Amino acid sequence: MLTFTIRRLVLAIPTLLFISLVIFLLLELAPGDPMAQVPLTVPPEVKEKMREALGLGQPMHIRFWKWIVQFFWIEPQVLIDHMFGTTFSAGDLRVISWQTRSPVMDIVVQRIPQTLWVVGTAYVVAIIIALPIGIYSAYRQYSWFDQLGTFVSMVGFSVPPFFSGVLVIVIFSVQLGWFPSIYDTTLVVNSWDSFVQQLKQMVMPVMVLALQITAQLSRFMRASMLDNLNQDYVRTARAKGLSEYVVVMVHVLRNSMIPVVTVIALGIPSIFGGAIITEQVFKVNGIGQLLIGALQANDLPMVQTLTFIFAVLIVLFNLIADVLYGILDPRIRYD
Repeated sequence: MLTFTIRRLVLAIPTLLFISLVIFLLLELAPGDPMAQVPLTVPPEVKEKMREALGLGQPMHIRFWKWIVQFFWIEPQVLIDHMFGTTFSAGDLRVISWQTRSPVMDIVVQRIPQTLWVVGTAYVVAIIIALPIGIYSAYRQYSWFDQLGTFVSMVGFSVPPFFSGVLVIVIFSVQLGWFPSIYDTTLVVNSWDSFVQQLKQMVMPVMVLALQITAQLSRFMRASMLDNLNQDYVRTARAKGLSEYVVVMVHVLRNSMIPVVTVIALGIPSIFGGAIITEQVFKVNGIGQLLIGALQANDLPMVQTLTFIFAVLIVLFNLIADVLYGILDPRIRYD
């Protein structure tokens, strides 16, 4: 297992380099001009100097190489300096946002807590709810519980978040007045009252996101359980006199979790990517809203860095899912 993990990590390096090149070329070929936001009263020669200051006058391969060095060499040094108080990155130029003229990673670090509070909580809540629903729906196939779970899952798949988000705002915020309609990103949790306020403003966005994620995971869990409940080893376990709880919750569940682990692991990067539409509806100042703002402003360094971070997370959690396969199923060996 260790050899497999090391080999996958080594192979991930050229994969990520190729992904970074594709992202860079796509953004370079995309329409839009960073100078489009500059007022028309600015003289052309001033605009040209602004272009040179942003590095737009350099060839593409030079700009790509500079971004690679800044992201893979300078930014890790900044992290080490922050953790241990060293000065390895002193004076080095970091990846700078064209929109704010501040380091991109500093802005990302500021936005991550808001995304983790809302989207991360919704993902955990969805897993806790979806797995038992999928297990019991498969065990009691075609029962009223299974039919109800199927209906709720269809609603969760079908209703887009921009509709369900506005709907819960109208019901729970405008009509009932239970929860705030706008997420206060400036709230500091330092007391019980502020903690309660944080929970209240998280309820509606978490509800909208958890509905979608629960619908997906519960269907995967149900389908996987149904595939295993009819296997020969289940009949053998029952014939040996094992209790129904042990048969279902130990033998069937462990084998059924193998495909579900893939869905869960590959969904974790979406936590950091943020739910873009939901963050826009509830005004959550997270990573998703940061990406939308960068796209609208043609802030290429910000867009490139965020999309590459998402790619890194996807490659990493692909590896984690493969490792978990070997833990859940002893038949799977990578050596």
